[in-house]
Amino acid sequence: MTYLTVYTDGEQPETLLETEDTAEIAATLKEIDVVLRHWQVVEDLPEDAGQEEILAAYGAEVERVIAEEGYTFVDVARLRPDGGPDWPERAAAARQKFLSEHTHDDDEVRYFVSGSGIFYLHAGGKVHAVLCEAGDLLSVPRNTTHWFDMGTEPDFTAIRFFHDDDGWVGDFTGDPIAARIPDFDAITAARAARAR
Repeated sequence: MTYLTVYTDGEQPETLLETEDTAEIAATLKEIDVVLRHWQVVEDLPEDAGQEEILAAYGAEVERVIAEEGYTFVDVARLRPDGGPDWPERAAAARQKFLSEHTHDDDEVRYFVSGSGIFYLHAGGKVHAVLCEAGDLLSVPRNTTHWFDMGTEPDFTAIRFFHDDDGWVGDFTGDPIAARIPDFDAITAARAARAR
């Protein structure tokens, strides 16, 4: 289930909203032209399913998004603990790549097949931290200032949609705001504490 936290973007960020209410999340994100949809999760997909098998399992949904939005390139991004001795180093490097605020010349559209990650959307003097989990499809318009955090123990599989074959290309702003906003681990811990 999606979880949204909204912060002010000042030097001392304040929490403005914390919610799991899907209608409230959708309405709040609509204010910044971000769309959140939900697909039925394919439960019997093997954990080691490859890109072709994942795209086939969600074929109807993927084709509908392509038809609606004109995307020409779709792939699957996956990062999961594999027990390798270099896993901590690979995980940290992958996480670091997306932690700085940036924009794209293309939309950022992700469907979470499994696992989770947080998109931080910086707009209108606020930061919307959208914790996406399996079943969530987030569509962020091009040129939206944002960053992404997968946590210190990344574990997710996501289908990505692009308008060109270059895939992910970020234009970094140089703003250190990401360091002032609670990260994935802090937000997921706070959410778990609230649920108790």
